[in-house]
Amino acid sequence: MRVVIDANVLIAAYASRGLCEATVELCVSSHDIILTQQIVDDVVEKLIVKIKVPQTTASSVGAYLKNTATIVLATEVPASACRDRDDLNVLGAALAGEADCIITGDGDLLTLGAYEGIPIMSPRRYWEMLKKQN
Repeated sequence: MRVVIDANVLIAAYASRGLCEATVELCVSSHDIILTQQIVDDVVEKLIVKIKVPQTTASSVGAYLKNTATIVLATEVPASACRDRDDLNVLGAALAGEADCIITGDGDLLTLGAYEGIPIMSPRRYWEMLKKQN
């Protein structure tokens, strides 16, 4: 399965133990993660600014994400695709990476439900979907 993981889920995974961490670990071990450089940069910046992670640690997280994920150049998405222009990159990453789904905690994206046939789901919904499959 090819998945785009939004920055908010990645940040939560590194900031605390819980569902986001378990979801990211599962994706790393058994799925192809699709990211853009912008998503990686957003994770690093927010870890430093909002979570107060040391810059060297945040940079290590960024390097790990780049080595673990497939980094794509986001396909251009029309501004009308979603309410928050910052989310266009996530949608574009999903298109460029031919993702099977987008995992996010962002309400503006979750409201869409899907984009161009790509399901958009919360970490909880994703986790429960996988449990049903196994």
